[in-house]
Amino acid sequence: MHNQLEASLQQVLPAAKLTISALPGLPEIRLWLLDPENLDRAFASEETQRLLESPPYWGFCWGSGLALARWILDNPDHVRGKRVLDFGAGSGIVAIACALAGAKTSIACDLDPAAQLASRLNAELNQAEIGIAGDYFACRDSIDLLLAADVLYDSDNHPLLDHFTRRARQTLIADSRVRDLQHADFRKLTTLNSQTWPDLGEPLEFRQVALYGSGWFC
Repeated sequence: MHNQLEASLQQVLPAAKLTISALPGLPEIRLWLLDPENLDRAFASEETQRLLESPPYWGFCWGSGLALARWILDNPDHVRGKRVLDFGAGSGIVAIACALAGAKTSIACDLDPAAQLASRLNAELNQAEIGIAGDYFACRDSIDLLLAADVLYDSDNHPLLDHFTRRARQTLIADSRVRDLQHADFRKLTTLNSQTWPDLGEPLEFRQVALYGSGWFC
């Protein structure tokens, strides 16, 4: 399965490799991520084009996902015994954290088949039992808590918030780009410090992650 996932990555970056990575501030979880050595070079124009067309989001642990996973492990009572879904799961880190925190069921949901494979591989690496789903709207599982990290960067995704609150009793949204979410069903819970890994050298402002909650969190 690792070879299959690495082959998917190499369709975008032919020389890229995956490596098992420790995560800053989150020693409980390790992930298969893009080898940082592949980022320490100039990209050919065709590589840049492929990255823009088919970015391997799952090959990074984005700051908001890392922050949300840390918060879950620090506050396991919010997920223990619940049926949870991680929307836009990418590497699967949030779904894995929920499983480790005692969720009744934890689903990593992502349209990208490579992200689904990455979530499955990372769950095995961490001995966490999670489910895998593709199309969120086709997933009929009953959900108590819906979680999403870094989905608000695109304003076209904001209408999903209304659907999230109808789908689940509670929702947690972590985002490093939206500082003051204006939505009647959500309130800001806290601000978390984090970073993307491998390190992309993001500005300090993007290392501040806002955590919003709806339902019982309000």
